[in-house]
Amino acid sequence: VSYVVGKDRIIFATKEDHETPSSAELVADDPDDPYEEQGLILPNGDINWNCPCLGGMASGPCGEQFKSAFSCFHYSTEEIKGSDCVDQFRAMQECMQKYPDLYPQEDENEEKEKSSKDLEATPMEASAAKEEKGSS
Repeated sequence: VSYVVGKDRIIFATKEDHETPSSAELVADDPDDPYEEQGLILPNGDINWNCPCLGGMASGPCGEQFKSAFSCFHYSTEEIKGSDCVDQFRAMQECMQKYPDLYPQEDENEEKEKSSKDLEATPMEASAAKEEKGSS
């Protein structure tokens, strides 16, 4: 059993599979995969929920929330595309936070948040120090 996630092909192997030499062939593009050639957007403009490029986000416990948010963004006609989809994206984010093993949060974002909080604190202290100097 194998499926594609982004640029990677994931293959599930049994114990028996590991006991014999691999006969797996690495194929960049499978011409027989009907979804591979369609891409994310189907010719009629609909979203291809089976596209491997979605990495399985459309299925799983938060699949409906993902579909709702992604559909809203895709069909958004607002000047700032997707600005009318905040509620759907919030619902998706809240759902994903309930399943951290399935939807790991980016460690980079946590690091950025920590450093931005540190940066926010620094100018306040600096401006407070200037005010004290100015009042004496």
